[in-house]
This record gives sequence, structure tokens and C-alpha cells, in this order.
Amino acid sequence: MQIWLAHQDSQFWFCSLVAVESETPHRCNLLCLGPLTFHSHAVGDKVRLSQGCRLAVRREGTFRNGVVFSSRPVTIHERIRLRVEKAMFSWHGALRVGFTNVPPTARSLPLPCLAIPNLTNNPGHWAAAVPESYCRTGSKLEFWVSSGGSIYVQSNNCPKHKLLTGVDLSQPLWAMIDIYGQTCSIFLLGSEKKGLVSTRRSCPAPEHLTSPDINNLNNLISDLSNICLDKNISADEYCVVCMERKAGITLPCGHRCLCDHCSPRVLQEIGTCPLCRHEIRAPSVEGR
Repeated sequence: MQIWLAHQDSQFWFCSLVAVESETPHRCNLLCLGPLTFHSHAVGDKVRLSQGCRLAVRREGTFRNGVVFSSRPVTIHERIRLRVEKAMFSWHGALRVGFTNVPPTARSLPLPCLAIPNLTNNPGHWAAAVPESYCRTGSKLEFWVSSGGSIYVQSNNCPKHKLLTGVDLSQPLWAMIDIYGQTCSIFLLGSEKKGLVSTRRSCPAPEHLTSPDINNLNNLISDLSNICLDKNISADEYCVVCMERKAGITLPCGHRCLCDHCSPRVLQEIGTCPLCRHEIRAPSVEGR
């Protein structure tokens, strides 16, 4: 329960549930770049994160206060992949993307309302506007910084477009995205870095998770706090998700921590052990 209920705030709780802040070292294998989500703390005042901190929605009725950052530093030539979920044509302009060497954890809230010029006027921030034609609803785009310090963007297999130059590569860089203007909602598809013989990728994640919304999460947390535990089950035998049923599912990592009822949801929405985050492939059932 310590891992699952680490945050009282529902948005922080769910983001930590699905993908603990990726500043924690993690590698699935040699080709893994590590988990990548939007940072759960450094979020624009009008942005709501959900689906494991991969879906970012800016409230309608405003064109600004939509800045988000990557949860971890990104590498040179690591392509940050996004999909535009919703765009409205009541505003001019669209996404602004770039990089910063100021860690998200070092930022105070509320964030500045615009990436350009509020952040780019300060040292350590580089961002540029993405062409509106790249940001239609359903468009997939990717952006990255080159070894020469230039930022490029590419959309729907169109030729790459240079946005700006002069990025300082001497310090770690976090991706910076401003959900601006026409762009109302984006989904983080992950990242990839192409090599001569192989392509490294961030941890795979479903593009659309069937996760509960924030209100449902509040109800779930309330329900968990009011559960009447079965005295016939010892504390270390409870399912770590519901804390109501006996854990009968043994995961590949060896942890027996899920009940029959909760394991399908964990497998579908998270895909890792809730205790050690080992990837779940084929959990076995006690007694079978």
C-alpha cells in the first residue's frame, strides 16, 4: 500500500501508480531508454494530466497556461513522439516545443503562462512554434535536438523541419512542450533513438488506457480507506491493490500480491508488478 497510496492528491496518486517519476533509474533491457511521461509536478495551471501522466489536456476557454515537461532528461537525437488529440480553431497558433536545462523539480508553481516568451527569455530555455499544419487533430509528430544543438520537428512522415539552433548541450535537457493556441490536448506516445543497427525506445505503454478519471480515483481512494479487512487473512497475504481479498496471483518476479479480481486491471493498465515494477507477462495462479 505504501507504493499505491503514496500521494493523497488523486492526480499525483495515479501518475505514480502507473509510472513512478522517471528520474528513478530504470532499464528494461539494453535497448530501453527508460520510462517517459509528463512530469507530474511541473504542470501548467490550466492542464490536467491523466492516463499515467501521458495525456495532457488544457482547459478550453484559454490559449495559454499549458506548459508541461518530460519526466526525465532526454538524450541527443531522442525523438519525443506526440499525438494531437484535440485542436480548436478559435485560437491562432499551435504547439510550441523545445528543451530546457532547468529541472522540472526546481520550478515553483504556478508556472509561467507561456513558453514563448516567458520561459525563452530566461537562460536555459529553447522553444519554437510548430507549424499549425503539423498540429491537426490526430496528427502524430516528433521533435528532437541534434548533436549540433538544433531542434527539429517532423509530422506524419513529412520532411523534417528545423525550428531553431543554439541549444546548450553541456547540461542535461528536459523536453518542454507548450499546449498552446489551437492545440487543446496531446498524448505522449513515447520516444525513440535510432542507431546504425538498432532503435532504442522508451518503455512501451498503451496509447489509450482505460483508466478511471480523477473523480473515480477519489472514490477509489475513499473506498480503500474504508475497507473492512478479513481477520482470517494475515497482513502480508492481502492483495496490495484492493487490500480486501487474498492475494492468489504470483507474478513472474515472484511477488504474490494480487487477487483474481484486481490482476486483469493491473495487467491491462499498468503491466508491471506493483511492488518491484518487473514487467508482467504471464502471471500464475496459486494452486494451478
